Amino acid sequence: MKLLLDSTRCQGYGLCCDPAPEQIDLDEWGYAQLRETSVPADGEDAAAAAVAACPNSALRLAK
Repeated sequence: MKLLLDSTRCQGYGLCCDPAPEQIDLDEWGYAQLRETSVPADGEDAAAAAVAACPNSALRLAK
């Protein structure tokens, strides 16, 4: 599974980082940056929570 970020949709709320800090960092302005696009099996729930937390649908999971 892969975590994908559409940086044009990110508004810098930073809500995605809390559920998945192993995969998502925030830049100096609070915008999301992916550390890793591949989601390990034990991180799928956290990645899904990060996708759900984004109010602008900037994140998505793909197989």
